[in-house]
Amino acid sequence: MDRASRNRLTEHLLPQFPGDTLFDAIGRAVCRAGCLPRKELYEAWEVARRVRRRFRGRRVVDLACGHGLLAHILLLLDDSSPEALAVDLRLPKSASRLETALCEAWPRLRGRVDFLEADLGAVPLHRDDLVVSAHACGGLTDLILERAVEAGACVAVLPCCHDLKGGDLGGLEGWLDGPMAMDATRVARLRQQGYRVSTQLIPGDITPKNRLLLAEPG
Repeated sequence: MDRASRNRLTEHLLPQFPGDTLFDAIGRAVCRAGCLPRKELYEAWEVARRVRRRFRGRRVVDLACGHGLLAHILLLLDDSSPEALAVDLRLPKSASRLETALCEAWPRLRGRVDFLEADLGAVPLHRDDLVVSAHACGGLTDLILERAVEAGACVAVLPCCHDLKGGDLGGLEGWLDGPMAMDATRVARLRQQGYRVSTQLIPGDITPKNRLLLAEPG
């Protein structure tokens, strides 16, 4: 199966997820919902399990959430998180279909993920939050990092669609390609702000924009 495919997962693809693992069970729920590109399932899974190796508990705040799959998987991987808030400027109409399919498979998720259609800059954040975002385009990644730092919260982002004209490359573009220079500058800025930073990669066959940045207050 091409894990980078943007084709929707549907019930016709249920046989691709036959196992008794948590991932296969999530895959079957996503297929039943019939609204999510295959790529997003694999991205959310790979990000979520790396985030949970480092950060446990906390309210999950999924910014630029799309369908909110990342927020749901983070709750499934760690039940000690009491709730999640999934926020986007415009939520897909089919987000409710995915939520219904996941809650049918895991009734304990019911009522624990709130969806909010709002400007990301206006969402109240708190020190005990876990702020996450998978592929917030361009400057949205910087906004999410800024908001997390303002609150003193833990944060994990998978940047994408780097805005090289408007972004801060830290003077590194003579040595590094533009997107790498921008992400390295983000790491340096977080460290200057007193954060401990870890950098990881999710598999490149899912997306070439695969650099995962995880940071927590020092």
